[in-house]
Amino acid sequence: MQTYDIAVVGSGVGGSLIASLHKDKKLIVFEKDTNLGGCSGNFKRYGYTFNTGATTLAGYEKNHPLKKILQKAGIRFDLESSEVAIRFQQGEKVIDRGVCFETFMEQIEKNYPHKNNEIFWKKIKKLDEKFWRLKHLHFAKYRFISYMLTLVGLVELFLVFRFSLFQSARSFIKKYLPDISPEYLAFIDSGLLITVQATSKEIPLLSLALGLSYPFHKVYFAKEGMGSLFEELLKGVDVRLSEEVVCITKESDFFLLQTTKQQYKAKKVILNATLYDSAKLFVQKEIKEYYEQFDFHDQSAFTLYMVLKSKEEFLHHYQILLDKEIPNAISKSFFVSFWKQDEGVYSLTISTHTKASFWLNLDKQSYKQEKLKTEEFIKQAFLENFVEIQEEDIVKLFSASSKTFQRYIGRSNCGGSLISLKNLTKMASCKTPFEGLYNIGDTVFAGQGWPGVALGVSVLDKELYM
Repeated sequence: MQTYDIAVVGSGVGGSLIASLHKDKKLIVFEKDTNLGGCSGNFKRYGYTFNTGATTLAGYEKNHPLKKILQKAGIRFDLESSEVAIRFQQGEKVIDRGVCFETFMEQIEKNYPHKNNEIFWKKIKKLDEKFWRLKHLHFAKYRFISYMLTLVGLVELFLVFRFSLFQSARSFIKKYLPDISPEYLAFIDSGLLITVQATSKEIPLLSLALGLSYPFHKVYFAKEGMGSLFEELLKGVDVRLSEEVVCITKESDFFLLQTTKQQYKAKKVILNATLYDSAKLFVQKEIKEYYEQFDFHDQSAFTLYMVLKSKEEFLHHYQILLDKEIPNAISKSFFVSFWKQDEGVYSLTISTHTKASFWLNLDKQSYKQEKLKTEEFIKQAFLENFVEIQEEDIVKLFSASSKTFQRYIGRSNCGGSLISLKNLTKMASCKTPFEGLYNIGDTVFAGQGWPGVALGVSVLDKELYM
């Protein structure tokens, strides 16, 4: 039996990025699904290819962790810059988010007039710019040097942001946008749901700034589908598709991994599984108990997939804000990604936020009924907001819930607990208390999206051989 330097369990964003940095090692990547990338990849059905989840990619710019990782790994993505990062549609209101601040402010003032608009958005943008200029951001535990690097990062955070670190998003909004209209607040919250998986009611000011500033950065679209990015990241890597790791046993100086096909030995194991799905992999009681301490983040996505025949031209990304609740969802909005497959043929990925537990606890008959209800509502709302599209233009339509994602990619939720100074001591780091065992992905520092996960990967890269 061969012994690997590193075994990566899961080929999502975190797993693929860290693997790309260690191709010089004896490394192996396991993926349960037939496709790379987890909820960020793509798949084929009915002869068409679909992006599994939302398709925005940011952080591909100078001094950002993602760009630094790709440069270090010698990788260049084939991307198309989206001049309009996301078009927000709220009834008659249309706001195009992009890098040009002045254009954005004109649209904000037109749709949501407020005397403090410019003050509010300039402060938000400035906070974001300060964050991405930080030099020592680090979070890891269980080793003296890790704690020291974390302390240095926290000191830098405080010196840069001072007491704004302790301010909540809602108090900031109340201060600078007093008497904000419900429609304006809905616009802000729908943007946050895309980027930080939460509304302004739940997050600190810094998360508000980072979430709302996402489209001020260049946002890209993968021309050949999101799966092509993972193929590039893992080129030359020993990848085992359709091979699920079912049990991991920690021995004295290595880990024994049992998959659905055979056994492997590895000196280090990096789990790109969620914190909540990791306990079941282990035999040792103490490792199981470590993972069981983390509260399940009960948020997920309901996703509608569509094949559309249309000669119309569309942007890559839209956020549609509704005035009524979506059945079985926790949002009044949905995100639409258009991917042109051929001339006049699009594959669409339409997603909204929901509770994972709702779908997981339904019996078979109820599940089928509720899935159809949500699917039909989103389809009709989509048609109402894209009047140039008729129902007969839809060639194929199907949907996925938390249950679907659990079956194919081994996870039912989206993201992890929100990051704030209040929960810092409870927050999971990439390093675990067990020598050689690490976690990466959107349930550990530094959170969701390509920029957040890339920041976590840059920390893990330092911790691996420190």
